[in-house]
Amino acid sequence: MVTEAVQMKTFYTANGFLSGIPVLASRGLEAARMSFKKLEEEFGKGHTQYSLHNIHQAYPWVMDLAAHPDILKVITAVLGPDIILMETRFICKYPSCDIPHKDDAVPYVPWHQDIKYWGFEGGPVVSVWLALDNVDTENGVLQVIPGSHKRGILEHQKAINPGNMLTGNQEISQHLVDADNAVECPLQAGQMSIHDVLTIHASEPNISHRRRCGFMIRYIPTRAYPVKDPARPRSFPDTVLVAGTDEYKHFEDHPPSFFCKAC
Repeated sequence: MVTEAVQMKTFYTANGFLSGIPVLASRGLEAARMSFKKLEEEFGKGHTQYSLHNIHQAYPWVMDLAAHPDILKVITAVLGPDIILMETRFICKYPSCDIPHKDDAVPYVPWHQDIKYWGFEGGPVVSVWLALDNVDTENGVLQVIPGSHKRGILEHQKAINPGNMLTGNQEISQHLVDADNAVECPLQAGQMSIHDVLTIHASEPNISHRRRCGFMIRYIPTRAYPVKDPARPRSFPDTVLVAGTDEYKHFEDHPPSFFCKAC
């Protein structure tokens, strides 16, 4: 009998993504949403929209999400037993009535590949989207192009339309994107999707009256290593070994003082 882990690995290898995977039950989801609400109250929605980066080092509940056993079960099935948490970020698309947008530029994410921003070799990189809210077409669902991770790194250019949430304001040239083959990844709150950092993906603006908030997490196998690029120096001050052991030592381990991998 083919195990669930083998099925996930097979589909992921062929398509470059998985979606609709349950992670948080009602109690855990409610706790995460209440904790995030406190961050909104403390920092304001203009900040929590995209600027909560690597706060797993400061907030135990965020680190607990990043090392959630149901997430790591999927990640180890895809990447192998030895896993490093590379980075985390909360990403929220708020309704326009919640945050006025400069020059009416409604936030969206154009077609892109995550690897454009994180150069690695020696192993794949996985991005997780853990939904804190229900995600659908109306509020800006993730769209992926199945199998596009097999095409390698594609040409990116400066985005044409305003409102791009990517910090580099880049997008893949339109002639390289087969948008007709795009697949939506709707999620119920508490579910997650994952995709390879070479998978072409995007999300449209939130045109609803509902928030679309998710927790983005990136993982790498310990065998992977960063590519040195003088034009884009990179540092990784917040990496944490979250599964297995690290015999390669390409990254320093920075576990928060409150984190216990064996707990």
